[in-house]
Amino acid sequence: MKARYFTACAILVAAGFAATILAWPQLPERIPLHWNVHGEVDGWGPRGLMTVLGPGAMLAELAIFALLPVLSPKRFALESFTPTYLRIMLAAILLAGYITAVLLFAGLTGHVDVSAALLGGVSVLLVFIGNLMGKVRRNFFIGIRTPWTLASERVWYATHRLAGKTIVATGIASFAAALWGGLAGTLAWIALVLAGVLVPVAYSFVHYKALERDGALGV
Repeated sequence: MKARYFTACAILVAAGFAATILAWPQLPERIPLHWNVHGEVDGWGPRGLMTVLGPGAMLAELAIFALLPVLSPKRFALESFTPTYLRIMLAAILLAGYITAVLLFAGLTGHVDVSAALLGGVSVLLVFIGNLMGKVRRNFFIGIRTPWTLASERVWYATHRLAGKTIVATGIASFAAALWGGLAGTLAWIALVLAGVLVPVAYSFVHYKALERDGALGV
């Protein structure tokens, strides 16, 4: 299973480099690299950065995902939820590939609302990740990692069951905000994503303290 996922990710990275190489002759010397909340370009850079921000970022992500299991402490081993970890890795590489495609299209045509496209892509990823949250076991790299979830397995599981629901809901609502577009859509997107993350963070503290008061705190 692991080999299949890493092979699929490697193919995606190779496709990102291939697409960048094919588009290179048509790319202008300076390409748009940053957009304001209105979707307008307010930052430019040399086209060489396209390789770094596109397929280079995909390759870096893949390397990080390959390295994290080696760095993880034994009691918090990522191998305890390998299938879920591999799905999250593939989703992250797919998102990076999507971002590469959006940046290339923007560099070639200039006719794309990059802010809305990127926010929409992240929203789709949130829906996918939210569906996996309940399967993420206690670790130091992925999930809602607060002092209270890391201190108690009971708090970790309860928090991630809640996070699965809030993050899926956030992904759906934030996708609608991305389609709305403009300053209002961007601000709504930011508020929704923050709420989707902060609610389970706050819950982890409240739940930990409740278990602590009842003397029911597990490890």
